[in-house]
Amino acid sequence: MIKQLKALTINIIAGANIATVLLMLASGYSDRIHPTAHQMLSNLGMLFPFFLFANLLFIFFWLTFKWKKLWIPILGYILVFSPLCIYMPLHTTQEVPEGTIKIVSYNVCQYGGNYKYEQGFDTVFSYLKQQEPDIVCLQEDADTWRRFVFQRYRKVFPYNDTTLFRNDAIGMNGVGIHTRFPILKKERIPYESAANGSVAYYLDIEGDTVLVINNHLEGTHLSIEDRDNYKRMLQGKMRKDTARAETFFLIDKLGKYTAKRSKEADAVHAYIEAHRQYPIIVCGDFNDNPISYVRRTIAQGLKDCFVETGCGLGLSYNQKGFFFRIDHMMCSDDFEPYNCEIDNKMDASDHYPLICRLKYVHKP
Repeated sequence: MIKQLKALTINIIAGANIATVLLMLASGYSDRIHPTAHQMLSNLGMLFPFFLFANLLFIFFWLTFKWKKLWIPILGYILVFSPLCIYMPLHTTQEVPEGTIKIVSYNVCQYGGNYKYEQGFDTVFSYLKQQEPDIVCLQEDADTWRRFVFQRYRKVFPYNDTTLFRNDAIGMNGVGIHTRFPILKKERIPYESAANGSVAYYLDIEGDTVLVINNHLEGTHLSIEDRDNYKRMLQGKMRKDTARAETFFLIDKLGKYTAKRSKEADAVHAYIEAHRQYPIIVCGDFNDNPISYVRRTIAQGLKDCFVETGCGLGLSYNQKGFFFRIDHMMCSDDFEPYNCEIDNKMDASDHYPLICRLKYVHKP
């Protein structure tokens, strides 16, 4: 009787492990699903790390009680190796060759200081000056004192431009570029959005025209109350029926804006495909995690700099309870990326800066 009970328990746990592997597979490859067709399923990528961790617990269990079942979680990791490398690449530090271009992409939260710094702009400006980048792409590069900001930036960067997407009683938002390379022209990528956008900047780099696309895509639009409820659920401080209702509410809201964001990603990808004659750099706040339709769509035909040269999770959004890499950088084959990293020591915004060096390689 005891033997039968043990066997039944092992089979139940093995079944749970197989179910976890299947969910890990579904979430790991959910970036293939278009959000306008399946809003809920397309957001499964947000759960990918939870299934990764759950599968790891099964490894410890089988090692302790039934090592012959170890093949289940190991096979699971083999099957999700590709999305695992996207979500958490593991690269050592590369030796950077001479002649690279240093790029910083940073959502500065309108220089608000992230409620930690009274002089938010001074903190950000001093940081960027210290980094000595060649190109800075900022999101939420918007404020009510633009003349002062540009006077400061011109002391470090010869060429500066900010494109505002909204400037009214509701709010202000835009993206900017600050660079040592001449700006030949700029063009806003056409798609519908009340306060977000993507701007293509054409820079003269060493005599060649390089296309730099700076993006601030649609946000999640979660209110402070929504975020607090989410954190309470994670902490187990919510009744089961309330937690269930709140979960469906969040899924529905996230799905709605993921679908809107996917159309913006489609537009950016179409613009990239139409301008393949130029060397291309794409960066910005995508407001979506690494396992998402948005990141995958924009990255098509490009190198994801963090995936190819970064290390670890690279969490770029620093608000408690929402630990994701939502800031991304890509480049065409004209460039070789080196040491793409998230600088989590710079906390003057709700995002961390994304930094990468690119070596310009002319096509043969």
